[in-house]
Amino acid sequence: MFTWSQFVLDVLYVSAMSLATGSGSEIVGGREVKAHSSPWMVSIQESENHVCGGTLIKSQWVLTAAHCESNMEVKMLTGQGAPSSRLSRYCNGKITALLGAHSLSKKEKYKQRLEIEKCFKHPDFDKKTKWNDIMLMKLKKKVKGKKISTKSLPKSEKDIKNGKQCTVRGWGAKNEKIMKPSDTLQVADVIIIDRALCNRYYKGNPTITENMLCAGNKKEKEDACKGDSGGPLLCSNDFVGIVSGGDGCGNPEKPGVYTRLSKKYLSWIAAIVKQNTNVTNH
Repeated sequence: MFTWSQFVLDVLYVSAMSLATGSGSEIVGGREVKAHSSPWMVSIQESENHVCGGTLIKSQWVLTAAHCESNMEVKMLTGQGAPSSRLSRYCNGKITALLGAHSLSKKEKYKQRLEIEKCFKHPDFDKKTKWNDIMLMKLKKKVKGKKISTKSLPKSEKDIKNGKQCTVRGWGAKNEKIMKPSDTLQVADVIIIDRALCNRYYKGNPTITENMLCAGNKKEKEDACKGDSGGPLLCSNDFVGIVSGGDGCGNPEKPGVYTRLSKKYLSWIAAIVKQNTNVTNH
C-alpha cells in the first residue's frame, strides 16, 4: 500500500518510549548529520512527539506534506482571503514546530518550539493518489535565532535529471516495522529515477506525474522512511522536493516518491504567503 500515514498515528504511542531510551533509529541506510548543519529543518510534532518533517522557507512559514494531517478533520478556510487552500484542525493547539534541533530528546540551547497558527493544505490534494501532497504551515511567531535560518525555494523551474544524486533528511524510522523515530537528524543519499521506470515499478499506484519525483539508492538501499514525510529533498543543495511516501522503505523496486517543487507549486506557495503575510496574529 502506498502510504506512510499510519506512522502519524502509531508514533504518538511509541515515540515517548523510544525517545526515552535514547536508542535512535533513522532514515534507512543513512547517517547522522553534523549537529545543527541543517538549520532550516523542522520537526512537526503532536503533543511533543515527532510526526513529520518540514522545511522553514520563511521566518514564519514551514513547508511540509499534506498527508501529514490526513488523519485529522479538515474544514474549509473562509474569510481569510485564500480560497485556494484549506485550513485544517491539524492546527489544534497540540501541533507545534520544533526548530533548531539535532536531538529530539536532549536539551539543546538552540531549540525553539513554536505554535502553528494556520495550516494551508493544497486544495487538490488526493489522499489516494498522493497528487498535490504539499502543505504550508504559518507559525504564530517569526523564528529568531542565530542557529536557525530559512531554506530558499528553487529559483529554476527545470526538471531534475535522471541519475542526479540528491539527499533526504529526517528523524524518521530505520525499519518500517519498528515505529519509532530517530533521536538525531539523519541524511541519506538517493538518486533520481526515471518516471517511466518508477511508474512500471508502482504499476500506476500511484501514477508519477511531472509534479512528482522518484528517488532511491539500489546499491546502498538508502531511503526515506516513516516519519520522514514532509522533509526536504535536496539536489546540489537546492531544495527541489518534499518527501511524500512509498511502498515500504529501502526497497530498490519501490523507490521513494516526492512532491516536486514545480512551477505549479511555487506559484501556489507564493500566493498563499502573500495573501496571509499581513493577517494579524491572534
